[in-house]
Amino acid sequence: MSVIQALDWITLTAPRQDMADSNVASNSRQMLESLLNKSMRIQMTDGRTLIGLFLCTDRDCNVILGSAQEYLKPTDSLAHGEPRVLGLAMIPGHHIVSIEVEMDSVSSPQYM
Repeated sequence: MSVIQALDWITLTAPRQDMADSNVASNSRQMLESLLNKSMRIQMTDGRTLIGLFLCTDRDCNVILGSAQEYLKPTDSLAHGEPRVLGLAMIPGHHIVSIEVEMDSVSSPQYM
């Protein structure tokens, strides 16, 4: 996976190589493991944004966020409203437009 920095968030993009290469698959797995319990912002196809802690994903690119909050896309009548607390949320991979990781959570050490 390649990483693009933007302000306080890092945008993740999918690798362009064939995933059959074991080295690329290993690197991708390590990247995903390093993102566990990090704060993610996911933009969805319907305009909603979910922010929460990255807990897991699967081969279909579905993502599970913990402590998730939902932000509706801004409209003329409703600017930045209060977020809706979802808790645990599953986002289908085919509805994901972009994924960003908060830089502070990436650089902070992970304690278990």
